[in-house]
Formats: sequence, structure tokens, C-alpha cells
Amino acid sequence: ERMSENVEKDTMKGWGTIKASPRARNTTNKIRDLVDQIELDGHPSKDMIALSIGDPTVFGNLPRDPHVTKALEDALHSGKCDGYPHSAGYELSRKAVAEAMSLDGVQYDAHDILLTSGCSGAIDISFEIFNVPGCNILVPAPGFSLYHTLADAKDMEMRHYNLLHDQKWEADIDQMKALIDDNTVAIVVNNPSNPCGSVYTREHLKEIVNVAEEFHVPIICDEIYAHMIFDGDFVAIASVAENVPVLTLGGLAKRYLVPGWRMGWISIHDPVDAFKNEVREGLVKLSQHILGPNSLVQGALPAILKSTPQSFYDGVVDYIKENAHTVFNMLKGAHGLTPIMPHGAMYIMVQIETSKFKDIEDDRDFSQKLITEESVFCLPGLVFNAPNFVRIVTTVPKEKMVVAMQRVLDFVEKHKKE
Repeated sequence: ERMSENVEKDTMKGWGTIKASPRARNTTNKIRDLVDQIELDGHPSKDMIALSIGDPTVFGNLPRDPHVTKALEDALHSGKCDGYPHSAGYELSRKAVAEAMSLDGVQYDAHDILLTSGCSGAIDISFEIFNVPGCNILVPAPGFSLYHTLADAKDMEMRHYNLLHDQKWEADIDQMKALIDDNTVAIVVNNPSNPCGSVYTREHLKEIVNVAEEFHVPIICDEIYAHMIFDGDFVAIASVAENVPVLTLGGLAKRYLVPGWRMGWISIHDPVDAFKNEVREGLVKLSQHILGPNSLVQGALPAILKSTPQSFYDGVVDYIKENAHTVFNMLKGAHGLTPIMPHGAMYIMVQIETSKFKDIEDDRDFSQKLITEESVFCLPGLVFNAPNFVRIVTTVPKEKMVVAMQRVLDFVEKHKKE
């Protein structure tokens, strides 16, 4: 009788508000929040040119290589990729990634590779494996906004080490050291960088590795833009980490121009066996949360990695490099703007000297007014912890880039302080 009274009483109350979990409530995405707040109606007589989206497929000017298409078709028609793979990925697919990653003296095998749902899935798992109560994690500033999203959701304290724009965006090593304490669980490195487009030398990577070795802190290195560099050879951080454990994150999204295929991976480099007893097993356990990435793309992965010709990679990089030079050359003399020439990835950062403008308060104000008056959308640096910068994506069609940069020049002339 008492139970029926409670049911009736609760029914009379109605549903009320059902609480979301703390992790859900703590999840924020800086880019999404900005887009929701900014007014995206551009000038009525000018078509919108979005230089804001880090998706190389948006304009259709950079198609995937035919070998990639054929690899997926073959996987589909084989009939062998329709079931559940192991949560860490098909053995043959992991072996293919291991072979592709084994460069510059670093050797991997299949058990060192974990396939993930995109590189963002790799970041998520890599953060989670080190997530303990009261921990902190070092992340770059400027840096990819997803690091902030995941750390906040997981209640991990973020400590930002500065990248120095006047030193090719190299990390401030002394500041990095000062941030580390007994609760620091990992140093996050992004090379090549989003949003900076920087590419670290072997010497600078060794400086970062030396900090990790001194304080016995593992490295998480986001290398989703690996090999997308304008000059020289790409250096993987694992190749200089002789006495430091590293989780290297990669995927197909950027270099192969298929971000929607959601194929990423974690490569485990552990020369000191620090990951042997718990981290390796823990990574596999975490992969069981979603049972791994798409089986068809996994099945296509060996052929994608082995068959895609070097000419395809070179063509994409040359295209991005030419656009980066266009932006740099057109803006280098612009009033109040200082473009910083990138050396890789698909972005260029431009510094805004607000004191030289009569009515520009900050990077967000610059971006909003540029949209309204010129229909050009650049992301303000605030979403990357880079105040008074804007990020320009360099994968757009070349003719649109020229038009967009001319509009930026017109804009700064209108707003400059006389």
C-alpha cells in the first residue's frame, strides 16, 4: 500500500528534470560554441568564403586518390569485413599501420597498434588512459580545441605551455618544465601543428623529449598531419625518444583526404617498458567501449597504406604550400596584420595588432566584422588559446583564396587607425 501511494504521489509530480551526467554537462567545444554565438550572415552581395573548417573535402577541389577508392571497394566486395573486428582492430590492418609507422630507426609490430574511430578517438583514449583523480596534463597554446573539450569532460586539469610565434612556434621549454609537478601525467605535443602549421626540427623534438625524460612523464604526440610538410623530411618524435614512452596518434583523415571515414590509430613506443604492465592492457580495454572503428575501412587500410602513390601526397602538399604562400605574400604588408609562414599541416596563423585599428577590439571582433562586411570566415585565435590571432585554412580553391585575401586587405584598409 505504501509503495502504491509513492507511485501515485510521484505521478502527480510529473517527470521534472532528469539530470545529465557531470561529464556531459562539462563537455564544451570552443569552435561549436563560437559558431553558435557568432552572426554568420555575410555581405548580401558577396559569396561566403569559409576559411574556418579543417576539412579538406569541403570545396571538392582535393579528391581522394583512386587507389584509396579501389581499396575500399575491394574490401566491400571481399565479403570479409562485415562482422565485428577485434576491438583493437584487424590483425592485418594493425600490421599494415605498424609497417607504415616503422621509420627512422623505430620499429613497431601489430601488438603496438590500436585502431580508433578517427584521430579524435585516439586522443580520447590516450587522455583517458592517464586520467586519475587530481591529475594534470600539459597541452600546447595555441593548440587544437579538442584537447580542451576532452580534458574538461574528464575533469583533468590542463596546463598550457606556450608556443612562441617569433621562434617558429617552438615550445617554451623552461615554462614547460615549470608547469610539471608530481600530478602531471602526460605532455601533449602536436607536430605538425593545428592551428600553427609549425613543423619541429629533430633538435627541438629532442629538447621536449629531454624534459619528459627528466621528469619521467610520458608523451602523447598528435601526428595526424605527419609527412604533410613543405620542405625536408618529417621527424616522428618516437625516433628521438630513446628513453621515453610515447603514444603517437595518427590516422587517414588529413593526408588521405578522408576525414569522414573515421580511421585513426595509436602507436605504442615504449623503450623503457613503462607501459608494459598496465597501459597496454588498459588501452585495449578502453577500445572495447565502442568495439573499434568501421570494419570496411579497416579492411581497406593495408591497401590504402601500400598502394597510394607518392605523387598523390606530393600533389596535396604542393597545393597547400602554394595557398600558404599566397596568404603570406598578400598579407605580409597589410596594415596591422602579421602572417606567420607555416611549414606544414593546412593552416596559417595571422597576428592582429588591434592598436592599429580604430574599431577592432580583439580577434573575435575582427572575425565577426570580416564576416559581416566581406563574407570571409576565419576562426578567431581565442578558440585555440591564441588571443589576437586568426587561423586561415589553406585547402580552399586557389582562386577563392586570392579573392578572400583581397577582401581581407580591403577590410583592414577600411578599419585602420589613421
